[in-house]
Amino acid sequence: MKIVVLALESFWDTGLAIVLDALKLADRFSAAQMGGTLRFDVSIVGVRKRIRSGQGFIIPVNTITPDLKPDWVIMPALSTGRPDQLITRLGQRDIAPVKRQLRKWHEGGARIAASCISAFVLAETGLLDHREVTTTWWLAPLFRQRYPNVLLDETRMLVASDIGVTSGAAMGHLDLALWLIRQASPELSSVVSRYLLADLRTLQAAYIIPNHLAEADPLIERFERWARDHLKDGFSLKELAEALAVTPRTLQRRCEAVLGKSPLAYFQDLRVERAQSLLHGGHLDVDAIAAEVGYADATTLRTLLRERLGRGVRELRASLR
Repeated sequence: MKIVVLALESFWDTGLAIVLDALKLADRFSAAQMGGTLRFDVSIVGVRKRIRSGQGFIIPVNTITPDLKPDWVIMPALSTGRPDQLITRLGQRDIAPVKRQLRKWHEGGARIAASCISAFVLAETGLLDHREVTTTWWLAPLFRQRYPNVLLDETRMLVASDIGVTSGAAMGHLDLALWLIRQASPELSSVVSRYLLADLRTLQAAYIIPNHLAEADPLIERFERWARDHLKDGFSLKELAEALAVTPRTLQRRCEAVLGKSPLAYFQDLRVERAQSLLHGGHLDVDAIAAEVGYADATTLRTLLRERLGRGVRELRASLR
């Protein structure tokens, strides 16, 4: 399998290192255990001769040549984590040749793996339009605003499509690398996972901080503050809209545009976050926690936690110890 790692100026150092280390381990174990029948031929390329990392290290890279025809192209994340920084970065001169090269590789049959913030670069090409993707959860509002034709689900850690695969925030680079290895050999992926003490995760929902998403829009921020004071109350869209001095339709539309979900779904997100916090405290039973977040019984809360986080109460408590 010929893999090209496309490094952009000011990439996230850890992301590149995780991907390279995982693929190197896979190649080593393949040679030792499978007689070299499956090899991972990895090279780092860039649109410049040298690339500076986010930490300021200079990385020599291979030049992209016309005869370079990879099976997979992997893009580590950019190190620009703030929306204003990212918007500026996407407008810089080196992005245009990167977009052209990605389209060319795609036309040649290569599949593209974009981790974390690099999903923004891939979305700039138009290749993700009308396809499901994931990305860095805290930049989801910006992603929705900038790419309305892309089907974003930031709760998922990995989303595969006919273009390739996208992965979630930060350490999602490792999930992406393990997923790629698994496509070639589930057995090999299992070995690498055990050496790295890591498993493929399906969700990043448990890591999302709802109030960070709310900061992307003044109305949603006001909604979030109001909701935290009324988690014990039954949800009423009409009451909520009146408290925020907007129409229910306006609130519905703004939530969909910024958060990709209904006001009720976001209200439930805040209930889940509060329940997680109370589970961490450990002194309340599940029925008491359910009452604290506005549910009449623990069954509803247990179901919601399982749906949103992929884990039950016992698993959550164990993970928080």
